[in-house]
Amino acid sequence: MSDALKHECGIALVRLLKPLEYYKEKYGTAFYGIQKMYLMMEKQHNRGQDGAGFASIKLDVDPGQRYISRVRSNHSQPIQDVFKQINERISEELKANPEIGDDINKIKSEIPYVGELFLGHVRYGTFGKNSIESVHPFLRQSNWMHRNLILAGNFNMTNVKELFENLVELGQHPKEMADTVTVMEKIGHFLDKEVMQLYQDCKAEGYSKRNASPVIAERLDIAKILARSAKNLDGGYAMAGLLGHGDAFVFRDPAGIRPAYFYQDDEVVVVASERPVIQTVFNVPFESVQEIDPGNALIIKKNGRVTMNQILEPTVKKACSFERIYFSRGSDAEIYQERKDLGKLILPAVLKAIDSDTDNTVFSYIPNTAETSFYGLVEAAQDFLNQRKNNYILENRNTLTAETLQELLAVKIRTEKVAIKDAKLRTFITEDSSRDDLVAHVYDVTYGVIKPEDNLVIIDDSIVRGTTLKMSIIKMMDRLKPKRIVIVSSAPQIRYPDCYGIDMAKLEGLVAFRAALALLKERNLYHIVDEVYAKCKAQENFADKDVVNYVTEIYSQFTDEEISDKIAEMLSSPEINAEVKIIFQTVEDLHKACPKNLGDWYFTGDYPTPGGNRVVNRAFMNFYEGKDARAY
Repeated sequence: MSDALKHECGIALVRLLKPLEYYKEKYGTAFYGIQKMYLMMEKQHNRGQDGAGFASIKLDVDPGQRYISRVRSNHSQPIQDVFKQINERISEELKANPEIGDDINKIKSEIPYVGELFLGHVRYGTFGKNSIESVHPFLRQSNWMHRNLILAGNFNMTNVKELFENLVELGQHPKEMADTVTVMEKIGHFLDKEVMQLYQDCKAEGYSKRNASPVIAERLDIAKILARSAKNLDGGYAMAGLLGHGDAFVFRDPAGIRPAYFYQDDEVVVVASERPVIQTVFNVPFESVQEIDPGNALIIKKNGRVTMNQILEPTVKKACSFERIYFSRGSDAEIYQERKDLGKLILPAVLKAIDSDTDNTVFSYIPNTAETSFYGLVEAAQDFLNQRKNNYILENRNTLTAETLQELLAVKIRTEKVAIKDAKLRTFITEDSSRDDLVAHVYDVTYGVIKPEDNLVIIDDSIVRGTTLKMSIIKMMDRLKPKRIVIVSSAPQIRYPDCYGIDMAKLEGLVAFRAALALLKERNLYHIVDEVYAKCKAQENFADKDVVNYVTEIYSQFTDEEISDKIAEMLSSPEINAEVKIIFQTVEDLHKACPKNLGDWYFTGDYPTPGGNRVVNRAFMNFYEGKDARAY
């Protein structure tokens, strides 16, 4: 992706179902769970590099012994820093207590982080909060083992203010108006109520206070707690929680916006944000890793019983399509094929842009996530070329010579690695004019492979703001002196803000929105902007379910191609000699390529939750009023 884009986080959960002695005997280490957690988090580093956290719980420990361990880091390499801290603590304990040796009971009781239940998280700070206090997992502590709650998640709520006010109505005093804090405190509130009710039940049944504890653990209804807690949630989420006594859950939103996968056998239960992470770390086949159903929670009781419970009624599934286009690792079998299909499906538009002149066209891609869609584009182009060869041979079969046939068969689609990202370049000068020149050199180019009569087709996975294209890529490509530069986006035009975890919260930052505004001005239609603002303002105090997304009217005056052409004009500049064209994937072809992930609100404005329409209207009002503020 040419535009840097921070996005949703990653979760990892491991529950060991056997005693620690089992893993020591079979795998040679009592630290099996910690090792697997390191791999699970490292394999998801693409999902977050601003912070990482790890928590563990020891089951069935005696009173007076620590049973919860947690470590978090916002270091420049947070995953490595987390496990460096863990390893140092383990080494210190082993050095200070050499008598521990291979005694599993002593290892568990004396060494922190060793346990049976683990939760990890990697995060991007999409709104600039990268302090250690913002790093998951969060911990809500209590002297009652059952009321300790550890929470980590991949989520954004659109109605944080409402959730905050709900807590205040319950008599709480939340320390911060943040979605993680409000969700944790809401779950914690109903957890407290459930534990206290169970205690009263046990007391009425004649249990002593001490003997009531294991009964509470057994009877605690996690699904009931989550159902009461989730009543007013509006957003995309996959949240994971651990309770101090050993229960665990992973709960997914009703539209399936955020991803969550799990694997279970007789040794472990594992959850991650991406399927290939589990496949690789536990060496299991594709079909063994299942998706947590939308609106459901995977619940793991302390006794090892695993159930899938519906918490909220599932809505129409709108899993985030950006997961398939860009965010998730391309090593997933389905995602790899879908990204290739995105490249294949956009070929007809590319052929139109180059007048079907594949002989004088070089195909390339923006490093690195667009590489797979590039393969699909080139395969489709080669199929097109082969069909053209076949037609020529059939039409000229009576006069075709061996020499002509040899020349014909030698013609191939030309592919080159034209763009090279200079990862070490840093824009250390703050003066704007100097910075612009440095930004232009973030990408380097391969010289000597482009002829003056060539089209240069270069594919990117998406175009969000267009800044890097304008300041760097197009300028560098033009130095190769092609006749025409065709920038291809395997994603459709990004027209609307996201409110479920992707760093696209402001309309004015989107190049498609700026292009639509420019067209409205050119055609004396800018009064539509005032009209849309008035309609948005009139809905400001409506209930979310009654709010309409009127921002769609900004785009409704124009065809997709008109907006694409205006974007090309805006991202070019007078010193560019080549003709510049920009092509976007259609929404229809996106759905063909990614049929399981139909969430497309950033392209279409069709938000999967009622809060989405409020957010997009608020984002438009912020733009109109000149407010540099978050819309939710």
